Amino acid sequence: MKLVTSENKVSLSELKEMAKRMFGNLVKAVVDVEKEIMVVDGELHSDEEAFLLEQGSKQEDLWGINLYPDLTGEDFIEFDSIINVRPNLGNPNRDVKSLEIRKKIIKIVGKLVQR
Repeated sequence: MKLVTSENKVSLSELKEMAKRMFGNLVKAVVDVEKEIMVVDGELHSDEEAFLLEQGSKQEDLWGINLYPDLTGEDFIEFDSIINVRPNLGNPNRDVKSLEIRKKIIKIVGKLVQR
C-alpha cells in the first residue's frame, strides 16, 4: 500500500503498474476527505481504511473508490466500495450518494495523481 499526500503524489504510470499487478484495470483507493490524503494499492478497501484509521483518520471521513488509470474524465473514478455503506450517515449503499463528497473526492484525487 502507498500513502499518497501532496508531498508524496502518485503518477498515472504508477497507477497503471499497480493495476496490472492487482486487478488488471483498476486500483482500489480510500480517500480521507478531511485530511486530503489517500491510500492506494491495497487488496481490499477495508485494508486501506484500517491503515488510515491507524494514522488518525476518522471513519466518517474515509470513502472507498476505484481508479481506472487507462480511462479519463468521469470514468477515471468509480465511487463503489463496501466501506461506503453507512446508513447512519445517509449513505445506504456502496455508491457515494453525496454530490458534495463526490466533488471533494474528485478534487483530492486530481491534486494527488500526477498525469
